Amino acid sequence: MKRRNLLKSAMAIAVSPLIVMEADAIAPSGANNLSENQGKEGDGIPRFKDGRDWFFERRYGMFVHWGIYSVAGWHEQHMYRRSLSRAEYAPLMREFNPLKFNPEAWLDLAEESGMEYITFTTKHVDGFCMWDTKQTDYNVTRTPYAKDTLAMIAEACHKRKFPLCLYYSLADMHQPNYPNAGRPYELPAPEPGDQPDLVSYMEFVKAQVRELCTNYGTIHGFWWDANVIKHHDPSINLMIRQLQPNAVINNRGCDDGDFGTPERDYEKDDKISFDHPVEACQAVGMESWGYKKDEDFYTDRHLISSIDRYMARNANYLLNVGPTSEGIIPIEAAAILGRIGKWKKSVDESFQKVQPDTELINSPGILVTRRDRTLYIHLNKASVGDGLKLKPINILPIKATLLNTQEPINCMVNLCPSDHALQQPYLRLRNLPVNEMANTVPVVKLEFDRPLDKITLVTNSEVNIELIK
Repeated sequence: MKRRNLLKSAMAIAVSPLIVMEADAIAPSGANNLSENQGKEGDGIPRFKDGRDWFFERRYGMFVHWGIYSVAGWHEQHMYRRSLSRAEYAPLMREFNPLKFNPEAWLDLAEESGMEYITFTTKHVDGFCMWDTKQTDYNVTRTPYAKDTLAMIAEACHKRKFPLCLYYSLADMHQPNYPNAGRPYELPAPEPGDQPDLVSYMEFVKAQVRELCTNYGTIHGFWWDANVIKHHDPSINLMIRQLQPNAVINNRGCDDGDFGTPERDYEKDDKISFDHPVEACQAVGMESWGYKKDEDFYTDRHLISSIDRYMARNANYLLNVGPTSEGIIPIEAAAILGRIGKWKKSVDESFQKVQPDTELINSPGILVTRRDRTLYIHLNKASVGDGLKLKPINILPIKATLLNTQEPINCMVNLCPSDHALQQPYLRLRNLPVNEMANTVPVVKLEFDRPLDKITLVTNSEVNIELIK
């Protein structure tokens, strides 16, 4: 058969509503467990079925590490990593006066960047408190600034109905009852005058948690950190749930909480999808989560790939910035958030009410999400070429679009030399603008005219079907 006639016959087959070969269709991996409309019903992660379910709707948040360590401009663990005593570190408190702090500007940046909630550090491992706590004078109202920064943030969030979550470190290098013993994020030993007593310290913690959950309106999350003493006490999270029923709680506190917290790239993570709530976290800066005067920043590609890798598996993502001691988010950090926000806005439909299904495609470096009769192909790792074979799919989509630009994508179904052994044609995406988009993650939207368990068909190995769109 001549090529021209072959193409005409193939195109006629492609638009035909029924194909005889469909009777022998091979279901893609996982297709038998996914109905055509299941993506609308959920992603396989059990819901809380209460006020905490906001967490599944707002999935990209701003993390903020801010405290008196911003005065030094080196690291949020400045006291710990510099091995400073309290007397050496505490003077930073007298220099903290963020006259340019404007929570509205922070939220403007967050919203413009596609972020949907904020997690704010109320107390880090240095023990300094960023709210008007009655449990210690070591707090922001005793600085030259003399204002309750948390109250200001809470007011701005509530006005916009922007969910507010609170970070709180269990390790505390300042509180005299904390049992410092030289573990990570601790003093080498108690200082003179300390009275190490875990029971007393945990009463201090509970009193502070009660303040945070009582005095600042609705709280949507509690982000524990640095439980280096491995203390177990479910009653603390129970108190949070009673006082703030909308608050999701992470797994770094005194029990397992509600969600997991993979950090940066420390943990090897090759799961195809998650079966429980997860919120990954990363900072725009390579060295510090707090403000660093001479910070090195991650590339857009690295951060976008990380966000895509988690959100395509239905996890949440927190991206951190460290404001200066003046209360300003650094220009470089703000620019990074803005560029990432433009990418996320362009491809966001590939994350919403979808089911992860990367096992469907036999192609390294990509992730797949699906909804109804639509597949989203995430080129998560840098492409080695401008073409992509989506094996074992061998049906042309009715429409192929690069979400990043809304431009059509050239695609075809034909036999490649590398598949000569099976004489099997597969769907190929061609002329992808991978060089022009080398610093981002392209996402291709493929819309089919049939259920997704019908896009892989048995073909006659004697016929080289060639379909072009």
